[in-house]
Amino acid sequence: MKITVKISEAVVRRLPVYLRYLNELRLNGVQTVSSQDLGRRLDLNPAQIRKDLAYFGDFGKKGIGYDVDYLIEKIRHILKLDREIAVALVGAGNLGRALSNYNAYLKDSMKIVALFDSMPDKVGTLVNNLVVHPMEQMEAIIKENDIRVGIITVPGAEAQAVADDFINAGVEAILNFAPAIIRVPSNVRVHYADFTAELLSLAYYLD
Repeated sequence: MKITVKISEAVVRRLPVYLRYLNELRLNGVQTVSSQDLGRRLDLNPAQIRKDLAYFGDFGKKGIGYDVDYLIEKIRHILKLDREIAVALVGAGNLGRALSNYNAYLKDSMKIVALFDSMPDKVGTLVNNLVVHPMEQMEAIIKENDIRVGIITVPGAEAQAVADDFINAGVEAILNFAPAIIRVPSNVRVHYADFTAELLSLAYYLD
């Protein structure tokens, strides 16, 4: 009987960190890297890095380390970045527009392909060649483009309603930038990007 190992969220969150540094190494022409080198650069225990990667397979060679190109390919596959993942964003204010403009610099296959806003003065405007659509068109556009991930950049009071709209349209994962806790069904994943909380927590470490 095959035993399924549950991968912790901490491990999954470290994989993009590894991928980012491996991409830097490839740009600099580095072909192999050891867990010790990765650990020094990323301020992580090399044993932790080896353990993280070992959950998904045996990617390294003793005494040699990891082939950079091969490990990039494997981590991209683990993170499902070897396929196109369409993303929708609600909230075409300053933050939403900045995130949409960042699309131009992304080399991965996860891209914002649809923008929505409830404000009439924003609907119909262009952001990085994407038209801002009214909320009434969300469900149809999300289904038409097989969008599976949603980003929320609206005021906190509007976040739950937007999350509900995403869920009704079939979105499976949400990245919430709004300063609010949203409630979703157990089959929908939510991550929070709370700038204010992160900034305020830095104050604790000040002398």
